[in-house]
Amino acid sequence: MHKKRLLIVDDEENMRHMLKAMLSRYEYAISAAEDGLEATEIISRSEFDFILCDIRMPKMDGLSFLNQNSKLLYNTTVIMMSAYGSIDLALEAMKAGAYDFISKPFKTDEVLLTLKKAEEREQLKRENIYLKKELGKRTDGFLNIIGQSKAIRSTIDLAEKVAPYTTTVLVTGESGTGKELIARGIHAASPRASKRFFAINCGSIPGDLLETELFGYLKGSFTGADKDKKGLFEEADGSTLFLDEVGELPMAMQVKLLRVLQENEIRPVGASYVTKTDVRIITATAKNLHDEVGKGTFREDLYYRLNVLSIPLPPLRERIDDLPDLCKFFIEKYNSELNCSVRNITPEAMSVLLRHHWPGNIRELENVIQRGMVLTDEDTIALNHIPQTITDYTKCTAKDGLLRYDGYSIKYAQKQLEAEMIEMALEKTGGNKSKAATLLEISYPSLLNKIKVYDLQK
Repeated sequence: MHKKRLLIVDDEENMRHMLKAMLSRYEYAISAAEDGLEATEIISRSEFDFILCDIRMPKMDGLSFLNQNSKLLYNTTVIMMSAYGSIDLALEAMKAGAYDFISKPFKTDEVLLTLKKAEEREQLKRENIYLKKELGKRTDGFLNIIGQSKAIRSTIDLAEKVAPYTTTVLVTGESGTGKELIARGIHAASPRASKRFFAINCGSIPGDLLETELFGYLKGSFTGADKDKKGLFEEADGSTLFLDEVGELPMAMQVKLLRVLQENEIRPVGASYVTKTDVRIITATAKNLHDEVGKGTFREDLYYRLNVLSIPLPPLRERIDDLPDLCKFFIEKYNSELNCSVRNITPEAMSVLLRHHWPGNIRELENVIQRGMVLTDEDTIALNHIPQTITDYTKCTAKDGLLRYDGYSIKYAQKQLEAEMIEMALEKTGGNKSKAATLLEISYPSLLNKIKVYDLQK
């Protein structure tokens, strides 16, 4: 785990030395300044978790330091110290933004207890900020994954089994299948659930920038690095880091990631030291990494490090019986976001959606539902609200049945289409008539009757 960064500001050299010697044994990375001016210079180029600051100092006193640097100290906990302790002085320091006030002389335990309380307060503060950001989102573990099909349930069962451990997980699947949802579910079901979930798309950031995002950097390490910056590995210490599209990593970054996985330590850009880190890694890719290893574009040793346990996500076309539930979920979602009042989808439109191949998977379905809700003037999404690319595709794939009927009888054509759809539903559900009835949106007895009438017994 990385050390907490602490700055001691006091004009007395003996006090600085005593505090540094006392606190360096308790996992603090300590810097020191002899007055407010020097402290201002230090915090302008480096971030600190805590500052112990004397009030009475030459050049710039503690209260002036607080007031002048309120923006720089926004994410830092400041504890004031003074040998001239009084209630009025303490109140003045609190109004200026200090967390607490310690009167000199103080005992070792008093300083440690105050820092511990401040650390707990900062943890609660970070969690509160995170929870506010997440308010309104579905963050209830695997319950945000919609569907009861055998394909998706087996995926969730596997994810639930691995969630309590620190095992590295590789989530595979086509684009738009919901790989990040699985990663979030694993995090939410793990002992790290109280910490913030971190995610980054490795394919959307150039290699040099990706290194600084992941590992951080020190001031002056490159042009534009005007102060120290924590990387995601350090930010996610004790939590989960999701690396999406890991198959897009440049070879140089693959080497650096492999070292993190092997040694559990990182080296910020421009640093001569390493920092221990405790991060659970979940990766995802739409590529076949085994094939990429064969092509020489992905390191074999990294592949085996990442692929300790693989969780494959099925494409939507392989779990098409989940589509009605997914449509219902997206309708509810966009009714709230778009202030709409859509209730359902017409049978004709649903039939087209069930026949579509869905190359964009759930993400494509979400876009189609949102589009339909914007276009409709009623409480129903109809066939004319479905994109023509989807309706045209469905017509082209319907090579059997209705398109081969050359007559003009609507009654006969309807029966032919109905029989064909029942056969498709039975095939999709592996002959399970109860599931087929649900998929067809008819009752179980009605399905049995139609199977008999159309002579579909096998």
